[in-house]
Amino acid sequence: MEVENEANMEVEMEEGKTFLSDAFDYKGAPAEKAKTGGWVSAATILDFLLVAFSQVSNNLTFLGKKESGEEGEDEIEMCERFTTMGIATNLVTYLDHTMNQPSATSSTIVSNFSGASFLTCLLGGFIADSFLGRYWTIAIFAVVEALGAGVLAISATVPGLRPPPCNPSQAVNCVKANMLQMGIFYIGMCALGMGLAGVKSSVSALATDQFDHNDKKEKTKMEYFFNRFYLVINIGTILAVTVLVYIQDEVSRGVGYGICAASMITADIIYLSRSRKYRYKKRSGSPLIQVVQVIAAAIKKRKLEFPSDVSLLYEDSSPESRVHRTNHFRWLDKAAVMSDGDFGKEGSATPNPWKLCTVTKVEELKMMIRILPIWATTIMFWCVHAQMITFSVQQAASMDRSIGKFQVPPASFNVFFIGGIMITLALYDRLIMKRSGGSKGLTNLQKIGVGLAISIIAMAAAAGMEQKRLKVIRSYKKTPITTLPLTAFVLVPQFAIVGIAEAFIYSGSLAFFISQAPKGMKAISNSLFLTTIAFGYFVTTILVNLIKKITAGKDGIPWLASKINDSRLDYFYAVISVLGLINFGVYLVCAKWYKPNSSHGNAKDSDDVNASHDEERAGDAEIS
Repeated sequence: MEVENEANMEVEMEEGKTFLSDAFDYKGAPAEKAKTGGWVSAATILDFLLVAFSQVSNNLTFLGKKESGEEGEDEIEMCERFTTMGIATNLVTYLDHTMNQPSATSSTIVSNFSGASFLTCLLGGFIADSFLGRYWTIAIFAVVEALGAGVLAISATVPGLRPPPCNPSQAVNCVKANMLQMGIFYIGMCALGMGLAGVKSSVSALATDQFDHNDKKEKTKMEYFFNRFYLVINIGTILAVTVLVYIQDEVSRGVGYGICAASMITADIIYLSRSRKYRYKKRSGSPLIQVVQVIAAAIKKRKLEFPSDVSLLYEDSSPESRVHRTNHFRWLDKAAVMSDGDFGKEGSATPNPWKLCTVTKVEELKMMIRILPIWATTIMFWCVHAQMITFSVQQAASMDRSIGKFQVPPASFNVFFIGGIMITLALYDRLIMKRSGGSKGLTNLQKIGVGLAISIIAMAAAAGMEQKRLKVIRSYKKTPITTLPLTAFVLVPQFAIVGIAEAFIYSGSLAFFISQAPKGMKAISNSLFLTTIAFGYFVTTILVNLIKKITAGKDGIPWLASKINDSRLDYFYAVISVLGLINFGVYLVCAKWYKPNSSHGNAKDSDDVNASHDEERAGDAEIS
């Protein structure tokens, strides 16, 4: 549904109506400002329950004043989060207790699934930017995710697709799931991961398309968008780790997974029903091919002399979309040096893109390269995050989780993690952003730094708490028990502190990657951000395997043993904390080095930038 029309960046007026020439409606015509886009359009993309509630109340504090035509996109993201988190956070206990997998193996499976899902977001972003567009990518892959949840529901319901039940006291004799049972399970997880990749790669970029960055009022709303976006979608996570997890543990896994499938289908129907209210941006072709073309042309012309006057470099981009040359990575500038044969043998006015590229295309690649050091140094946080849905859940499963006669499901302790996120974002929004009018909050790089620092504290606290749990275990060494006489609520601090850290990391990283990317690479840049989550999970898998191999002593028991109570998670958490500290030092160097291309996009967007935020805030104002 995204269109290919050429358009300038000006706002057109017709018969008292305002039309946006760089955004289009569902028919491909310039979008009418009053009837398309805005907060609620972005909201429908992200959360359908929120939109349903907004029909009852027009005074939601996180939406602000409701405007004409502001109906939209939040439902997909909230239900995607509801489905993914409802399955992922409780998956390790399913593998432990139903599929009868060893503790470390269960953790590795969950980490690999999460990592592969987020890594595939690169493919989702490529498909969105190059072929389907963001709108159709979201619509199609939401169905794929629903199918994945449906397969898991069948796997959990049909007796022959899971091993016989196992008594925890006789875990040594448990029968593991066979190849067929694990095969069906993996098919469902692969479909779920593919759906997640397609939805997540485009949903936030499509939501930001609903705002006009040339309009000061809409630009101000956009300043609040990323914080509130993440706050809102966590409503889906809260429902997932409480209601959905309880249904899975106390009613049936099949019912729980079936609810996930139904929620995604419902979200997709509502999302499609509001198509007339969205704003769409044109596709700019394959950004990955553009990257390869610039590199190929630069390599071919590496021996050519650089012109004494940089104005002689090739440029045919329109003034509105032009990006001015910078001195970073100068070897890439050779791709814009004109030479014989660049325009073909027949005197074509259009150059061969594999031989000659515009300065703008070269600079857009430079912009992506400059993002990479920040990208690399945020990976470590997601290694910390991975512990909240793997080993921390297993810790909770071994402890007393009772509140009176009610047993709290182990995975439901992630509600404290989500609570930490939501409270932090709400306080930040009210105490900092609201009072400053959105101009004096932390920059995106500062948010990321704060999140990394807090995550180090979180792992140190988790290591200390694990030592207390191990002390209780040692006191019952001669009389093994299934549930330790230690309340699992002592784990609340580690869940909550990681949640606080993620509130800064996620909102800061998401805004940074999208705002600092070239306009034609928004979905790819968003996918690049999501790959930090992927590699965080893969780093966890690597660490688990390395530590199991290195720490296995003469007794053959490594720090991460097959049973959680035989492990030394305190040492493992301490290692992650130390690695996080080293990574934080590297991040500070990279953040100081990073300089955005302030000429990217419309220059007037940076005129009213707060000086204390330097060029990065100028980049933030250009999200489109």
